[in-house]
Amino acid sequence: MFSYRHAFHAGNHADVLKHTVLIAMMRHMALKDAALVVLDTHAGAGLYRLDSDYAQTSGEAAQGILKLLDITTPLAPALQDYVDVIKGFNRGSQSRVYPGSPFIIQQLLRQQDRLKLFEIHPSDIKALSGNVEQLDAGRQVAVFREDGFEGVKKFLPPPSRRALVLCDPSYEIKSDYARVHEMVADSLKRFATGTYAVWYPVIPRPEAHDVPRKLKTLANKLGKPWLHATLTIKSSKTTMSTEGEAQRPGLPASGMFVINPPYTLKDALKPALPEMAKALGVDRHAAFTLESGG
Repeated sequence: MFSYRHAFHAGNHADVLKHTVLIAMMRHMALKDAALVVLDTHAGAGLYRLDSDYAQTSGEAAQGILKLLDITTPLAPALQDYVDVIKGFNRGSQSRVYPGSPFIIQQLLRQQDRLKLFEIHPSDIKALSGNVEQLDAGRQVAVFREDGFEGVKKFLPPPSRRALVLCDPSYEIKSDYARVHEMVADSLKRFATGTYAVWYPVIPRPEAHDVPRKLKTLANKLGKPWLHATLTIKSSKTTMSTEGEAQRPGLPASGMFVINPPYTLKDALKPALPEMAKALGVDRHAAFTLESGG
């Protein structure tokens, strides 16, 4: 079970993977002049304080972005780009702010691009709306208090015929696993050439393992190229404390599955993923995978 609110997990190892992939995709897609529409199905609050009670309760950023910020040697280009983007939201040596996907995307938009954000959590939608207002981005960024799985439908296909859909639900609701596949399948029917990026947790649960398997089957059936990357930082096994109490490992790994990925994405991730595993690994189970097809 995961907390729905991303404030508990901001800047953790899953964010490192997700946002490194996201930035690499955005960089490539910005090379074409035609306008890009980006749809974020589960936007969260948009901005997070790493010194907030939420973040400090979990301490997950300490095993994620904060570890990378302490590294003084050059990183792989895609990973360094991610770190530099995060640094851009913080002044000096202080690392107090972590941007969620909405703010990372907005930072990389061009004048002709548009961003559509969906969120239904009552506290997060209020925070998201307030944070976006401070951007003074005008019509470039739109916030919708609605179910992102359904909300994306009205924007596909986009007038510019270029779209990136990011889907990263909490999976706290068991039905989210199936809805991810349904949304991507429906979106591909509406707009076959869009880029669809799905984040998912790698946990000992059949539904979680079904996410990449079903997306791979879907992509292969439609003849679409795909890319699948995972990052593991520790064992998924429950351990026993010295007091004899079971200790759950938290989130040990996560994955990103992209259908119609930029052709440059795999080469960008090849050197970045092993560096992530080395820097963020907690035990000997730290690892990564990278595969593609289509």
